Amino acid sequence: MQKHALIVGISGVIGRALAEKLQQEGWQVTGLSRGRGAIPEGCRSLTADLTDANAVSAVLAKEKPDALYFSVWSRQENEKENIRVNGGMVRNVIEALGDRLNGAHVALVTGLKHYLGPFEAYGKGAVPVTPFREEQGRQPVDNFYYAQEDEVFAGAEQYGYRWSVHRPHTIIGYALGNAMNMGQTLAVYANLCREKGWPFIFPGSPEQWNGLADVTDASLLAEQLFWATTAKEAANQDFNAVNGDVFRWNWLWPRLAAYFGIEAAAYPAQIMPLEGRMQDAEEAWREIAARENLLEADINKLASWWHTDADLGRPMEAFTDMSKSRKAGFTGYRATLDSFISLFEKLKAEKVIPQ
Repeated sequence: MQKHALIVGISGVIGRALAEKLQQEGWQVTGLSRGRGAIPEGCRSLTADLTDANAVSAVLAKEKPDALYFSVWSRQENEKENIRVNGGMVRNVIEALGDRLNGAHVALVTGLKHYLGPFEAYGKGAVPVTPFREEQGRQPVDNFYYAQEDEVFAGAEQYGYRWSVHRPHTIIGYALGNAMNMGQTLAVYANLCREKGWPFIFPGSPEQWNGLADVTDASLLAEQLFWATTAKEAANQDFNAVNGDVFRWNWLWPRLAAYFGIEAAAYPAQIMPLEGRMQDAEEAWREIAARENLLEADINKLASWWHTDADLGRPMEAFTDMSKSRKAGFTGYRATLDSFISLFEKLKAEKVIPQ
């Protein structure tokens, strides 16, 4: 019989790539979301307020997935609220499905804030030695990732499913209206620089500019999630999930600039976040979108200045070890420059950015 997957957060960068991978593998895919974004073609859609336990229970009353995937979060004003809301969303789905999850696989996507701490705690505590490894464990700070994990672990004890946790770095992939989308943000930024003659300045910290880094191609994460669904070695394990190469932004930045036909500016004397420099971006993008007949004229649905600033502004080096995955049998790999170029080509093809 055809396998059935339920993806919570299907309209995001990760959910979209995972849905495409599962469909390629012959799975039936259902997405559960708040209904704010388009879902991939061929998928069935369920809509509910994930913070409303009764609404979630009602919409999932007849669902019995072979695999359940969580790639969802809702940004709150502080980490205690992040814990309450985001942990609650995972709990609501698991409890709504209950015993129908017996024998299934449940996968949770979190990220490197597992090692770094949440946005509001960046650089305020001890950071594990790079590269980050799964055995380094949790930081002694409030973190909604830990709350989501604990809900998955508790559900496994109660309902008898196997689980996996996946920790990507910055995701490079395609989705509109996503709050955490650095690749698309940089594409919009580069096009604005080309259009307006603005300098293409790296907006991050000197530690990020000079240190080693890595990222995660959404399609590679989808491959790892699919592998973990059935691989014996992946049952009840946590895994880092990155491309497998490392780079320095001082190497990558001029190559991204060259793709868009612009010059990379010299690294500035002080950090220059995007959010403080993009006051004129909304009107400029509306003009570009109208002239080029682009899909979206509202730059706020394309670019996440704050998140890109947070990623690139970290006051420490951040990259990840993949040995645990490799030893367990997952050998997926992407070259990071190729990941960016592939995304940029997709954005052009879908008329999100100009040719």
